[in-house]
Amino acid sequence: MSENEINTPIADKIRKELKIHGDVRIDNYYWLNDRENPKVIDYLNAENDYYDLKTAHTKQFQEDLFEEMKARIKEDDESVPYKKNNYFYITRFKSGNQYPIYTRKKETLEAIEEILFDVNVLAESHNYYKLTGLSVSPNNKYVAFGIDTVGRREYTLQFKNLETNQLFSEKIENTTGSAAWASDNKTVFYTQQNPKTLRSEKIFRHVLGTDPALDVEVFYEEEEAFNTYVYRTKSDKYIIIGSHSTVSTEYRILKADNPTGEFKLFQPRERDLEYNIAHYNNYFYILTNKDNATNFKLMKTSSSETLKENWIDVIPHREDVLLEDISIFKDFLVVEERSNGLNKIRILRWDNSEDFYLPFEEEAYSAGVYFNPEFDTNVIRYGYNSMTTPSSVIDFNVLDKTKEVKKEQEVLGGKFDKNNYKSERLWATSKDRTKIAISLVYKKSTEISKNTPLLLYGYGSYGHTIDAGFSSTRLSLLDRGFVFAIAHVRGSEYLGRNWYENGKLLNKINTFTDFIDCSKFLIEQEYTSKEHLYASGGSAGGLLMGAIINMNPELYKGIISAVPFVDVVTTMLDDSIPLTTGEYDEWGNPNEKKYYEYMKLYSPYDNVVCQNYPNMLVTTGLHDSQVQYFEPAKWVAKLRELKTDNNILIMHTNMEAGHGGASGRFDALKEIARDYSFILDLEVT
Repeated sequence: MSENEINTPIADKIRKELKIHGDVRIDNYYWLNDRENPKVIDYLNAENDYYDLKTAHTKQFQEDLFEEMKARIKEDDESVPYKKNNYFYITRFKSGNQYPIYTRKKETLEAIEEILFDVNVLAESHNYYKLTGLSVSPNNKYVAFGIDTVGRREYTLQFKNLETNQLFSEKIENTTGSAAWASDNKTVFYTQQNPKTLRSEKIFRHVLGTDPALDVEVFYEEEEAFNTYVYRTKSDKYIIIGSHSTVSTEYRILKADNPTGEFKLFQPRERDLEYNIAHYNNYFYILTNKDNATNFKLMKTSSSETLKENWIDVIPHREDVLLEDISIFKDFLVVEERSNGLNKIRILRWDNSEDFYLPFEEEAYSAGVYFNPEFDTNVIRYGYNSMTTPSSVIDFNVLDKTKEVKKEQEVLGGKFDKNNYKSERLWATSKDRTKIAISLVYKKSTEISKNTPLLLYGYGSYGHTIDAGFSSTRLSLLDRGFVFAIAHVRGSEYLGRNWYENGKLLNKINTFTDFIDCSKFLIEQEYTSKEHLYASGGSAGGLLMGAIINMNPELYKGIISAVPFVDVVTTMLDDSIPLTTGEYDEWGNPNEKKYYEYMKLYSPYDNVVCQNYPNMLVTTGLHDSQVQYFEPAKWVAKLRELKTDNNILIMHTNMEAGHGGASGRFDALKEIARDYSFILDLEVT
């Protein structure tokens, strides 16, 4: 027996019967759900040891890749300053530092810099550290912020006096990390999570400098399918409490100068009625799907008459244009749209004197309105990049139509020239004759043939669209002859809201067959072949990876599945797991037989069979609150038991992090180097 075989982790099989709807599923690895069981930790450590053994020959290569990626990054860097309430705010990094430094300057960029937080100092004694939700009081004297030192996105809310640099004594546990200030500069509203499910369920009012035990609960979201949140409008006039589910929203409003007042219901929730609100003058502008506006439309209503019967159309619904977002300014409205899969930015003056789009010229790109906190300005800040063009932050002047590139991402090392790379957008045909877009990029010197290695990435859930954007780390693949491609499968909103609807619930399998059909198309068109095709995805994209290798494992040489949601049926039946009940409208409620049976058709863990599987790298985090570590752990254990090949199957668990992986910018690069070394090693062996 070889050393590799000796060290292959074999999980104990303990039979557990799971019964519902007259059906019985046998889960031999259910015991891995118990993180308090020392045997579970022992198994995860054994898998990590096995990963180290199987990848030992690539350790130096991983380090080289890491240094290569790090060398492209401008380590001593800072963000484009943005102005809010008479201060310029800047986030900067020092060379060698893992974490950002948050600063500000009063009135002009020549003013003395104030350091709000040096996260490197704060993180010194922690393996994981995340600072989030910075919110400065209206008088610029105080800041609220959230801290997570575990990776489960359970934030402790704290407050700091920016004049004395001293922290307030109170610490509010188990929040989302953000807060909304009332106009009195002492009252804040925040969201608290359920300690078990982590559902955002309560809004509290807190007075600065007082005991959090005295905080007043102002709203409790009773429905388990909804999450709640609180924010202050850009106009600074209102505090807004929102409640959100997959198919319904609801808001409550309160004048920001009346923090102890009663919140007023804007429009009662209705199933399949979604709306978002933005305040301007005496009106609220409403982005909504009301009246069967599948791709959404823009409406408005008086601040005093907010029920839906008072809403009137501003921008009507269009069958071929998805209305994604709006930004309110004093003299104009900015609308973000998506047409034929591509972002569009539209500018409309309130006086109707102008209505135009910003010009974008590349075949595939990503563009979006940037953070624009200033209300009274003639400048719109937006971001732009493509698969060959590094990210830029651009200021567009609405008055004279000029644009100024405030910052373009620098790719250091002296080797990068965007003209050496080519991007394309192709259209594959699915088995139901639907056209599926594929965005891809490669180095022009790469010979495209059936011998070309190609990494195909996918997600396809929650309506989240993966745009054709730039990545400096990806150059480590492209410069080694890889093609990188994104399959814009159903389940996103790439081609509008119906694109999403046709990739969820009882249409979910379309997401998987679309990806498979894109894979087949790339092989047929000889962009690659089965011997050189790799696929990757994370979270719901990890589910996608699990499904495609059950359905068509022969198409892929290697798979990277990160924090994968693979035990769909069991997880969706367990309402104690974070996010479960809030996602019934995404996946279905398996307590209903039709959804149970449909989920069981594609759930990767339930469909592992005795067959050959590709080479696989699976990654997870012990503290993941979104996809619990035990889903990939059980999946890998079952794959080890049943797969009939000699291909590589390795799993790495980050014992210090959660769903987002490592918190430091360089540690995150090491994770990318780990993933890339896996497929690059396969390509040369």
